[in-house]
Amino acid sequence: MAREGEYRIINFHGIGEPRRELEPGEADYWLSRDRFLTIIDSIASHPQRESVSITFDDGNASDLLIAAPELRRRGLRAEFFILTGRIGHPGSLASDDIEALTAMGMRIGSHGVDHKDWTKIPTPALRHELEASRTRLQEICGVDVQSASLPFGWYNSAVLLEIRRAGYIAAYSSSGGNAAPGSFLKPRTSIRFDTTDATLARILTGQMPIWRSVRSEVRARFRI
Repeated sequence: MAREGEYRIINFHGIGEPRRELEPGEADYWLSRDRFLTIIDSIASHPQRESVSITFDDGNASDLLIAAPELRRRGLRAEFFILTGRIGHPGSLASDDIEALTAMGMRIGSHGVDHKDWTKIPTPALRHELEASRTRLQEICGVDVQSASLPFGWYNSAVLLEIRRAGYIAAYSSSGGNAAPGSFLKPRTSIRFDTTDATLARILTGQMPIWRSVRSEVRARFRI
């Protein structure tokens, strides 16, 4: 159950027909256009709408082609976490697309460069993921990029330390549960193709079973 002041962060990935080859397991997080619209209608009409934030990972072309226009029609905003190594590639956002998202009032964050597990790479490589991606995005957007989304949701204390060292003020996991205002590590719940309406309703009101968020948190925190 959510405590007073806490909020929920709902995370999406791709929408509609993929325009690139998907990584193993990625299809589980890809939604049809109709399903996506149903979910954001639920968010827009929810009595606790102000306590729900929206994010997107990876920088798929559908972020601009489908997601952002539909969000604006409903008075919703989101933060889009971009993989800079994919910018301009087929099926992914181009630099102009990222500028367009910013012009639409959307926020931009880093998802790294090459979608690597940050807990499994050497410190110099992690610093490159964090610093090079942020520099590229800031050059494109002309605004400070302050948030990073953890690839695959995995993290450990060393990863969080490097994210802080790189100057980010927030790190987004995929641990599920509720986020506290001003917290550095922000748990999100990723929507899957098989997320039911009943599950979504529980997520939106912060009623995820405590065992699920604790299990996810422990798995992520002790990733080695």
